[in-house]
Amino acid sequence: MNGGNTKSSPYTGGCLCGSIQYEIDKIEPRMGHCHCSMCRKFHGAAFATLGEAKVENFRWTQGEALLTHYKASNGTVRGFCKECGSSMTFAASEDAGELVEFSLGTLNCEIDLRPDAHIYVGSKASWFEVSDDLPQYEERRYREGRAVE
Repeated sequence: MNGGNTKSSPYTGGCLCGSIQYEIDKIEPRMGHCHCSMCRKFHGAAFATLGEAKVENFRWTQGEALLTHYKASNGTVRGFCKECGSSMTFAASEDAGELVEFSLGTLNCEIDLRPDAHIYVGSKASWFEVSDDLPQYEERRYREGRAVE
């Protein structure tokens, strides 16, 4: 599957009003559905679905100045368009700046990768039932002894 790249041109995405646009050369294979209460509120949905790209593979092509950020009490930072409110990015409190986590719903194109996990299901919406076979984590998932979102 070549890390989600099945086409020669970059993946593109943007906000609802089109003021903010970005390109991604390669989407990393790890992506997931986050059910935490903050993601639910920020996205206005049962969960947020986030993908990742290495910083060197992600670039804003238009409207980066319209990107504004909300830092939550737990230190996480969510980026959104100040014109239309579209949820664009997420950064964990311990973010090392190596990856850009972006809302998959902002992509303008199809990808061949699929989410691989549900995280923070311990705080999922009571009115939503997970009905697929993806791994579920009560909170964060763990890889090589360290927490990852």
